[in-house]
Amino acid sequence: MNTETNTLATAAPTTTTTATTTAATPGPGAAASIATAADTAGASSAAERGLFDTDARLGALTLPNRLVMAPMTRNRAAADGVPQAIMAKYYAQRASAGLIIAEAATPSAVGITYPNIPAIHAPEHVVGWRRVTDAVREAGGRMFLQIQHGGRIGHPDNSGHMPVAPSPVALPDTMFTPAGHQPSVVPREMTVDEIRSTVADFAAAARNAVEAGFAGVEVHAANGYLLHQFLAQNTNLRTDEYGGAVANRIRFVTEVVRAVADEIGAERVGVRIAPGLTVNGIEEGDTEEIYPALIAALSEIGPTYLHVVFADPDKPLFHDIRRRWSGTLVANPFLAWGEPLPADGGKAQAERLLAAGADFIALGRSFLANPDLVDRLRTGAPLNQVRDRHLMYVGGETGYTDYPTLAESRAA
Repeated sequence: MNTETNTLATAAPTTTTTATTTAATPGPGAAASIATAADTAGASSAAERGLFDTDARLGALTLPNRLVMAPMTRNRAAADGVPQAIMAKYYAQRASAGLIIAEAATPSAVGITYPNIPAIHAPEHVVGWRRVTDAVREAGGRMFLQIQHGGRIGHPDNSGHMPVAPSPVALPDTMFTPAGHQPSVVPREMTVDEIRSTVADFAAAARNAVEAGFAGVEVHAANGYLLHQFLAQNTNLRTDEYGGAVANRIRFVTEVVRAVADEIGAERVGVRIAPGLTVNGIEEGDTEEIYPALIAALSEIGPTYLHVVFADPDKPLFHDIRRRWSGTLVANPFLAWGEPLPADGGKAQAERLLAAGADFIALGRSFLANPDLVDRLRTGAPLNQVRDRHLMYVGGETGYTDYPTLAESRAA
């Protein structure tokens, strides 16, 4: 399980624990060595930003506040990846977020990670997601959909397929399956033709997402999943045009983002990155070289936002990314996993990140436990705490749609 990247199932939950507790903030060496950029920061000055601005712009959207609900895998889809009615209720409850980034959906059957995650590669997935986006729209909200391919983070018992990856390097943790935790399998190395077809899968999934009523999509290039596996030295051992030098290792990510942008328009596309993060057994090796090159390449494509995991205003890394990226920056603050949420739900850290140049703040567990989080933060009301044992793999309403609003708590 990831620490507070706010994607709750971004690592296989396991009793052996690499990703659970060791995936902390990126190391100081990576942060310090990126500090050479001179690009201007985002559109509005930090002094002008407030969490509750009512006219915040993100691409073609005008958002009612700068609080983004981060994507959080909750495993409530049907076994075939079709979103269920309970998911429409869950997201509609949280429609006061400036933007909801819906949980990771797979663009292909082979990209499935865990049981009961949603998909976006078949007509029935589009129909299921349309029920969700309709419910959120009726409640006044706006949604993007995160698209994620698991790569080596998968299992034949979950997908019916052998996982694929840049190289045949197994995940160093167990994988959760319908039968419980099992040893990870060694993934099959992708051929160049499979890489190209996967790029096409992402583009088709983005088109499906728009047809399902999403305002846009977020390409997941973080947290140890397939795109991140191509970036990292320890998971990408290739010697062809997709491996070796940094320019080659960023190629797959940029091809995916470009294909998605060409398919639905760059103004509908965001990208999530996690520089230096070691979750899911990832060791990038040369973080200080990867991200300047990747950000420069993404700038040429022009996605509407860049979403940074574990953004920390006290680290040079965050400021370097802000200087390099002249577009909209979504910052996901580090709120330590395995510990209770701060009493303010991360509000103080969010305000510090806005002052340091972020345009929007993505919170996960705070939104999970507080469907009316925006109002609670605005008024300083007390917050519900997360019930950790109901985070994932349990199904049903408990720990999902049964968190009370402040009004419901007062009426009880």
